[in-house]
Amino acid sequence: MKDKKYYQKRRSFLKNTSLMAFASIIGTKVPFGDNFPNFLVPAAAEKLENFQLEGKSDLIFHNDRPITGETPAHLLDDDFTKPEYVFVRNNGLPPEKSVLDPKKWTLEITGESCLNPKIFTLDELKTKFKHYTYALTLECGGNGRGEVVPGTMGTQWGVGAVYCGRWTGVRLGDILKSCGIKDDAIYVGYYGVDIPLNGDTSKNPISRGVPISKAMSDETLVAFAYEGKDIPLMNGYPLRLVCGGYPASASGKWLKKISIRNKIHDGEKMMGSYQVPCHPVAPGSDAKGVDMCIIESMPIKSVITYPQNKIKISKNDKLEIRGKAWAGELEVSKVEISIDFGATWIKAKLEKPLNRLAWQKFVGEIKFKEEGYYEVWARATDNNGVSQPMVLGAWNPKGYLNNSCHRVAVFVS
Repeated sequence: MKDKKYYQKRRSFLKNTSLMAFASIIGTKVPFGDNFPNFLVPAAAEKLENFQLEGKSDLIFHNDRPITGETPAHLLDDDFTKPEYVFVRNNGLPPEKSVLDPKKWTLEITGESCLNPKIFTLDELKTKFKHYTYALTLECGGNGRGEVVPGTMGTQWGVGAVYCGRWTGVRLGDILKSCGIKDDAIYVGYYGVDIPLNGDTSKNPISRGVPISKAMSDETLVAFAYEGKDIPLMNGYPLRLVCGGYPASASGKWLKKISIRNKIHDGEKMMGSYQVPCHPVAPGSDAKGVDMCIIESMPIKSVITYPQNKIKISKNDKLEIRGKAWAGELEVSKVEISIDFGATWIKAKLEKPLNRLAWQKFVGEIKFKEEGYYEVWARATDNNGVSQPMVLGAWNPKGYLNNSCHRVAVFVS
């Protein structure tokens, strides 16, 4: 586990260690070193620890109460993320296995704007409604917080609090329509069976929601399978909400109830969390008294999945670069790669998504003409022409939405 002292030391490194000093530590020169931004930590400087969790493999854990574990970037290289590599971000204590019996599981549809409240068994959901399968990208709103400058409190995620896989379930919109939706409906809110860290079962550790338009979109699912299998225990088994393109906190795990609301949902972590200033604020400010906006569509972002960080290659060898890119509710239009700290960029080959809200694969090839320390940077652009920045553009006091370029270190000899 990382404590405050670790992050204080990391920030101190970022502030006081020059790239040239880093070059002396790693024992090689740094071509294009003059281009390296002085606010970044070299990609090769990261070192994280991990521990084991049932059903998961090789995750990097930041905390165990609540459990927060991210996926190393190279394990996102598959077209779709394997269940054992899906990141974990809990807000409370996960439910005991004894309460997760699918034969007894029910989903209640209720709320001020629900005409005919109903309770469905899991079997009824599977038999009454048509099944759909979509590849959907889920990313934690705080993904990348570890590189926010100035630093903020909260889980210091790297780039691995994201994944994309094929979810199977029924459309939330079909369920809601079967219960009747009043004309004044503007939001839905979810409730699960996880409990707060203090064990108070009368409260919810998290109960968020989405606008009714998002709830009714084709790809918003009440899902019971991931990659053709039961949903992983730590990711919401036996039933969860999946709202691709929005922060993953909008996709409630261990789903037991959906409320159709005539107002913005006011559940736990709706009013204070997962919000950013509606207008820019000064980096490092407390942002007190400013208007805050709920995070909806996630920003353009990419991750390099191959090569693995700190790879060693020989001069003049060609190196394939692979990765994934996504853009919330939008689509990625291009991905570029740089090996000279952003001075020049090379366009990568970009594939179309399997369906809306799925991530997109990219691949490129580069060659190094001299030995030394390099970093491969990736920069994606969405179909509105917005590109990733090199550092979080719209700083916010909780470190959300850091979509700065991902970097991997390469040692050439």
